[in-house]
Amino acid sequence: MALTDKAIEQIRELIRTGALPPGSKLPPEAELAAQLGLSRNLAREAVKALAVARVLDVRRGDGTYVTSLQPSVLLEGLGGAVELLQSDATALVDLMEVRRLLEPAATALAATRISDDQLAEVKQHLDAMREARDDVERLNTHDAAFHRAIVSATDNETLLTLLEGISSRTLRARIWRGMADTHAAARTLVEHQAIFEALSARDPSLSQAAALLHVSHTEQWLREHLEAAAHLQTPSPSRTKRGPTMRGDIVG
Repeated sequence: MALTDKAIEQIRELIRTGALPPGSKLPPEAELAAQLGLSRNLAREAVKALAVARVLDVRRGDGTYVTSLQPSVLLEGLGGAVELLQSDATALVDLMEVRRLLEPAATALAATRISDDQLAEVKQHLDAMREARDDVERLNTHDAAFHRAIVSATDNETLLTLLEGISSRTLRARIWRGMADTHAAARTLVEHQAIFEALSARDPSLSQAAALLHVSHTEQWLREHLEAAAHLQTPSPSRTKRGPTMRGDIVG
């Protein structure tokens, strides 16, 4: 293990044991280094690394603090990492598989906990999606809000943060754009309606099944279109060096 990694682990241990609880201020750099038996340079590098990981918050002119350590803070970088995977077809399919594993279970849990107000919010976004059938940007916005409202009803912040990170706005927009081109958007709206009706019945099994059907259809659509795009871009004697790209820019 590198010396910097050891230094990072020592600070993490202080946080894990409660010696540095959430919101607490770290000792000055020289004092922290002496306390941990580190050089000031190693202590500084460890603090920088933990700040990047959202474990520490460096406030210029004030000091360094342990963050709230809430999932929304610690997992904040997940969405950004997902955005960097957008041009990798294998990674996109992997992300959709993870969504298929998590979202139906989250929807089932939401069915047991969702309030009338939360259900009304889900319906509001469903109605807005119907009204925005010809506007991909609005469809995308309300689609994301529809699913977020459902997962929010689980009262599980970690689950919400993970699913929001996986289901990036960029990927959703590209899928909606492509579905609109292939007339699959209408079927997707029907699937959203089925999810809403299952939630309205407070039926976890039906809610899970409806969500699984929806995500599975989206995953299947994505796989087919990524394969089609890869085929179009494969050089052949009858094509130019760079083949045509898919309408909808799904693999962009």
